[in-house]
Amino acid sequence: MDPKQKQFSIWYVFVALWALMLIQIFVAPLFNPTEIPYSEFKAAVTADKVEEVSISPSVIHGRMKPEPDSAKGSPPVAKDGRVFDTVRVEDPDLVRDLGTHHVKVTGVIESTFVRDLLSWVVPIALFVGVWLFLLRRMGQGQGGFMTVGRSKAKIYMEKEVKVSFADAAGVDEAKEELQEVIEFLKTPEKFRRLGGKIPKGILLVGPPGTGKTLLAKAVAGEAAVPFFSTSGSEFVEMFVGVGAARVRDLFIQAKEKAPCIIFIDELDALGKARGMGPMAHEEREQTLNQLLSEMDGFDPRVGVILMAATNRPEILDPALLRAGRFDRHVLVDRPDKAGRLAILKIHARSVKLASEADLEAIAIMTPGFVGADLANIINEAALLAVRRDKDKIELADLQEAVERVIAGLEKKNRVLNPAEKERVAHHEVGHALVALSIPGTDTVQKISIIPRGIAALGYTIQLPTEDRFLMTKSELENKIAVLLGGRVAEEIIYREVSTGAQDDLLKATDIAKSMVKAYGMSEKLGQISFERERQPLFLQTGQPQPPGDYSEETSREIDCEVRRIIDEQYARVRTLLDKRQDALREAAALLLGKETMTGEDLKVIMAKSGARQ
Repeated sequence: MDPKQKQFSIWYVFVALWALMLIQIFVAPLFNPTEIPYSEFKAAVTADKVEEVSISPSVIHGRMKPEPDSAKGSPPVAKDGRVFDTVRVEDPDLVRDLGTHHVKVTGVIESTFVRDLLSWVVPIALFVGVWLFLLRRMGQGQGGFMTVGRSKAKIYMEKEVKVSFADAAGVDEAKEELQEVIEFLKTPEKFRRLGGKIPKGILLVGPPGTGKTLLAKAVAGEAAVPFFSTSGSEFVEMFVGVGAARVRDLFIQAKEKAPCIIFIDELDALGKARGMGPMAHEEREQTLNQLLSEMDGFDPRVGVILMAATNRPEILDPALLRAGRFDRHVLVDRPDKAGRLAILKIHARSVKLASEADLEAIAIMTPGFVGADLANIINEAALLAVRRDKDKIELADLQEAVERVIAGLEKKNRVLNPAEKERVAHHEVGHALVALSIPGTDTVQKISIIPRGIAALGYTIQLPTEDRFLMTKSELENKIAVLLGGRVAEEIIYREVSTGAQDDLLKATDIAKSMVKAYGMSEKLGQISFERERQPLFLQTGQPQPPGDYSEETSREIDCEVRRIIDEQYARVRTLLDKRQDALREAAALLLGKETMTGEDLKVIMAKSGARQ
C-alpha cells in the first residue's frame, strides 16, 4: 500500500458523531423556532416585547425584541431575541393591537419549503456525506472493502520484467518446453497459418525452490509481454463469491492487455480436488468452478497464456488437468551437478569471490540441493566473510555455509562434559570408519564433534562421487551399515549404548522397511510391493488407516525380514570394527583434540594401524 494513503480508523466514526452532536446543539436551534401558546404571544405584544411578525393563514411567525440585561449590562441575550411560532386563532383585535404597539407586520402565503429543506434535507445530506466519506476511507488501498471483488494480481508490464532465461539455470529441459510458448507470443501468425493452437494452460511441477516462479517470469521477459502474477490463496476470502469475482476480473484485465501471461503460484491452494475430505469448502469450490469456466471460455488466439506452479500435483482436481485446460505439464526438477554449478555462478555474480573459491567443489558437495538452497549458500558464505572482516569470499566460507545448511548452526555455547564429548567422538569415528572400509559408499569429507542444529552433538559429512538416481540392494545395505557404525562403536568401547543413535536407528529402519515393503528386495516375501499409496494429509479423515492390504501373518513376516536385514548389517559392522579398534581409538583421540578432522586424516590413521583392507 502507498505509505501516503491513510488507514481507516475508528476515530473517524467518533469525530463524525461528535460533529453531529454539535450541529444538533448549536446549529439546529438557529433554524427551529420555538413553539409558544397564543396567550403568551398576546401577552408579549401587550408588553412591547415583539419586534416583528409574519402572518400566514394558519401560523404566526415572529421575533422578540432584544433587550439589554439590566443587571449586568451585557449584550442582548438569545432568549430575548428568539424566533417563535404560534398557531393563528380568529382574533379581530390582533391587527389593531399589533399596530398600537408598533410591531412590524407582514403577510405571507403559507409555505414550509424552506423549513422542510433545513429540517430534513440538510441532516440527510450531512449523514450521506459522512457515510460516503467513511466508505471512501474504507475503500482505499488494496485491501479496501469496496475493492474486495477486484483481482489482487500484480501486473508487470513488458518493460518491467527484467528476468530472462539467462537468469534461470539448471532447468534446460523446462526451457525447451517453454520455448514454444515464447515463439507463439512473439509471432502468433506462425502458428495460425497452419491452424495450430498453443496450449491454454501450462503447469509447472516440481519440488519447492526449484525456480518455477522464476521460470514463468523468464518466459514473460523473453516474450516481452505483460505478466500477471498472483497466488492461489489470494482468491479465497471470508466473503461468499469474492473468489469467483476475482477470477473474472483477472481474466478481464488479461484480455485487455493481451498478449500476456497469467501466472498463479501455489495452484493447489485453489485447485484441490472437489468433494474430498470430511468437509467441503463451498467458497473454494465456487472459485475453482469459475476458473474452469474462464479457461473454457477464452479463445487461445487472443494470446492469453495461463501458467501455474505447484509442488503437489497429485491433489489437484482432475478437471484442471484435462486436455484444453492445464494440458501441458513441465517438470522443473532438482538440478544435476552441471545445473548446480550454473546456478551457483549466477548467484555469485552479485558477490566478491576469491580466485581460489572453487564453485565446482561446492556443486559436488550439494547433491539434491535446489536453486533456493544454493542461493542461500552464497548468501550465508557472504555473511560469514563479512563477520570475519574478509575482503572476498573464500572456499572455506562456502564449505562452512554448506555445513550450516546441512547440519545447522554451530552451538558453541553447548558445552559437553568430557565423558559425553569422548563418547560422541567414538560414535562419529565409527560412522566414518565403516564408510571408508566398505567399498561403494560415499566419500567421507569431514568429521566433527561440534554440536550443530537442534539435537546433533556431532556429524559426519559424506559426499557422493556422482549424482545417483537408482540404488542397488547392496548399496542400501551399505547405507544401513554406515548408520549402525556409531552405535556399534559405542558398544565396543563402553560395553553399553546411549541415546545418541536414535536418529541413526530411525533412518536404518526406514531403509530396511522400504527394501522389504516397496522395493521387493526380500527373497522370502518375493517380488511383491506392500507399500500403499500415501494419502495426502488434507484428505485424511482422522480414522485409523489399515496397515496394508495383507494379512497379519504377512505383516509378521515383514517385521521379521526388517529385523533380519538390520541384524545382518549389525553383525557385519561389529566384525568390521572389532578388527579396527586401534584405528577407532586413535582417530577418536585425534578428533577430541582437534574437534574436526577430514576423511584424509582418518585414512592416514587407518594406514598406520594396518586397518586398510
